[in-house]
Amino acid sequence: MNMQKKIKLLIIGSGPAGYTAAIYAARANLNPVLFEGFYSGAAGGQLMTTTEVENYPGFPDGITGPDLVDRFKQQSIRFGTEVISEDIEQVDLKQHPFIAKGRKVTYETDAIIIATGATAKRLDIPGARDGEFWQKGVTACAVCDGAAPIFRNRPLFVVGGGDTAIEEALFLTKFGSRVYIVHRRDQLRASKIMQDRVINHPKIEILWDSVVSAIEGDTVVRQVVIENVKTKEQKSFEAGGLFFAIGHTPNTSFLENQIELYPTGYIKVFQGTATSVEGVFAAGDVQDHQYRQAITAAGSGCMAALEAEKWLAEKGFTL
Repeated sequence: MNMQKKIKLLIIGSGPAGYTAAIYAARANLNPVLFEGFYSGAAGGQLMTTTEVENYPGFPDGITGPDLVDRFKQQSIRFGTEVISEDIEQVDLKQHPFIAKGRKVTYETDAIIIATGATAKRLDIPGARDGEFWQKGVTACAVCDGAAPIFRNRPLFVVGGGDTAIEEALFLTKFGSRVYIVHRRDQLRASKIMQDRVINHPKIEILWDSVVSAIEGDTVVRQVVIENVKTKEQKSFEAGGLFFAIGHTPNTSFLENQIELYPTGYIKVFQGTATSVEGVFAAGDVQDHQYRQAITAAGSGCMAALEAEKWLAEKGFTL
């Protein structure tokens, strides 16, 4: 049976953005309810698939992604956040209070913070799947993972042809012995200035008209098999790691276009974290296609909570 409850603030999503928003909102006595996700596999966000986090301030020795998420969660609970291990399956933003439906419970809420994140796109290649070499040399964020010891002085492969792929390849030259960009076409999509940087870089080689057909190894990645799409010829390369740089998909489908999105699916925010619907705020990677870091997500979660608190007070909903 689906029960209905009335609350002041609902937070949807449980990465750094959602939990930071919850910490601030709970300390402001807003009694937030946070849906951390469950069936979608999104609980905790992208940090849950990150082994070692070494760039989050305050952890000089590093911390695993899941441990960091758990600390966020415990801190939010300590100040009074109610965390529900469920997905929000549907929202109605056309009426106020807003309606948000989970599997077992429906909430009427005065304000909503959306922090559902984005999912890195990866290709379904043998060796790249969960339980294979994903996070054992195969990743979708060079900036997050590139400095890890397993990638140092090894040949590294970047899949993609846009600006992100170029940026990641250039970043990886600091760590790898050689960096290969694998691109299925005969020219890059990246901007001219970015193309010039990689074409003239002594440590970067572009494998044109090519795709990765398999990733092989033992406990970690040891080699990749590259196939030329024109000749169908396959060649095995020694590899220490493979990085997908083919974009992200923001987790916004459940909104059913009730708020303004960019054509790429990211939520449009105005003057901070406000969305096109008054009383609805967005934080973290669901509205950030540029930085996509745990620290920037946490910062925008703080902003969303402060802005939601201010909005609720101005409307008289915090009484």
